[in-house]
Amino acid sequence: MAKATVHLGGCLCGAIRFEARAPALKPHTCSCKICQRHSGALTAVWVEFPKEAVTWTGAGGLPATYRSSDYSSRAFCPTCGSTLGAIDDDPVVALLVGTFDKANRKDLMPLAHSYKGGRPKWWHIDVGAK
Repeated sequence: MAKATVHLGGCLCGAIRFEARAPALKPHTCSCKICQRHSGALTAVWVEFPKEAVTWTGAGGLPATYRSSDYSSRAFCPTCGSTLGAIDDDPVVALLVGTFDKANRKDLMPLAHSYKGGRPKWWHIDVGAK
């Protein structure tokens, strides 16, 4: 039997931790204004998991959320303020790759870029490069 894919991660202070037990889906970067404001970065790096595959395991329990659009809420640690990702109305949890304990895993490498026009013209992103 194949070994299950497990991804671990969490916030800066460690209060909010997660375990994602599924293959990573739709690894991508995004430069939309919502992602920029949410992360404080010009480009966010995301990966998605089915909602039922993500368990919040830290002592802090569930992350705090802020309703950022009509289909999604942004997740963050109420203690240290670290942004963790987005919990969509669809049964999807999108996590920021920088929150993973092992962000260098190949299955987390972005394969596409959303809202490329939202980035400053001097900011260049290569996705899918080896």
